[in-house]
Amino acid sequence: MSDKKIRSTPRKPVVLMSMGAQERKGHDYQVMTHKYIQPLVELSGCVPLLVPTCCGTADLEQYLDMADGVYLTGAGSNIDPALYGQENETPNKTQDRDRDLFDLPLIRAALARGLPIFGICRGMQEINVALGGDIFQKVYAEPGYHDHRENPDDPVEVQYAPRHAVYPVPGSWFAELLGQPEIRVNSLHGQAIRNLGQGLEVLASAEDGLIEAIHAPSLSPFLLAVQWHPEWRAAANPDSVKIFQAFGEACRRRVAEQN
Repeated sequence: MSDKKIRSTPRKPVVLMSMGAQERKGHDYQVMTHKYIQPLVELSGCVPLLVPTCCGTADLEQYLDMADGVYLTGAGSNIDPALYGQENETPNKTQDRDRDLFDLPLIRAALARGLPIFGICRGMQEINVALGGDIFQKVYAEPGYHDHRENPDDPVEVQYAPRHAVYPVPGSWFAELLGQPEIRVNSLHGQAIRNLGQGLEVLASAEDGLIEAIHAPSLSPFLLAVQWHPEWRAAANPDSVKIFQAFGEACRRRVAEQN
């Protein structure tokens, strides 16, 4: 009876999540924050495959053989500016070059396979850099842009509270998905997209014109990346629920196409 039940249960999509470096008490860790995993499981209906980035890309294609989608999360580290042709303007900020050197080829390989891709914050910036774009290293110092950073002294609930409006491109699939001309989002980033990489298009912008969401309709059947953090208490946020469900549906379509 149990074997029959197992065989009749549809296979959930497997989604690759690349981990990041963290040092604790003299030991190097590979980590992934619970807040990113939970909505992938509960809202997207997918199985996370946590992949270390500290061992290089020799096994990248084998990891992708197991994946039906790729999910690039945020992190406390910045992308090495040398990878998009700039000098480092924020030397005091943490970097994670192992993740950089894993995720950029991961993105290109996932696109070549037609895998659904979802990026959040750093993940969105990685997608842009992987496709030849660059980054504002200090958005808060750029004329005409607001300061999009959180106050580090605020409680975490305040840091992740809705802070400003984001406007989906009218008539886009993203605007249709969200069902409204503007949404309110949190804001916890000092860097952001400057010039878009090849094949990327804007899906939503902030009040000051900063790019807040992108896709790649000429490159991918499903690529969505956002600058804010929809993973934060996602189940209680109707916009986040729609976003994670859309990614899950894209991964299920991928599974169906491969069967």
